Amino acid sequence: MRMWLAGILLLLVTSVNAQDLYMVRSQMAFPETMIALQKAIREQGYTLSRVQRVDIGLTRSGFKTDRYRVVFFGKPEEIKQLSERYPDLVPYLPLKIAIFAEGDETLLLASSFHHLRPFYKQKEIRKHFDTWEKDLQQILEQVRLSE
Repeated sequence: MRMWLAGILLLLVTSVNAQDLYMVRSQMAFPETMIALQKAIREQGYTLSRVQRVDIGLTRSGFKTDRYRVVFFGKPEEIKQLSERYPDLVPYLPLKIAIFAEGDETLLLASSFHHLRPFYKQKEIRKHFDTWEKDLQQILEQVRLSE
């Protein structure tokens, strides 16, 4: 099961290293964690873009679950401007967090922008990477502490 989840994450990021991932475990059940995640995203100043079910493919592969999602979010104007200036950044926008149940707990995973930094030397985009990483960490920590 964990190998499959690693595969999902590979779809979300180009390269996966320990320094490239943020992961937290919530003691809450999946539905409550999903609500806390969406609330934390809004409180951090982002707009929820969509929630994509990942479990349809799992079900077809024989897994019995409906508790795997990828939550997409961002700041619409920021995404529009950055997509115009840096079209090769489009696959990484909007931001995303994978959320999945593991027993009675829920795990949340997000990619840092560490793997993109070597390709972007401009101060403007590096400031965005710094802000997004800080915000991702705060969102995940807020969810982890929710009860």
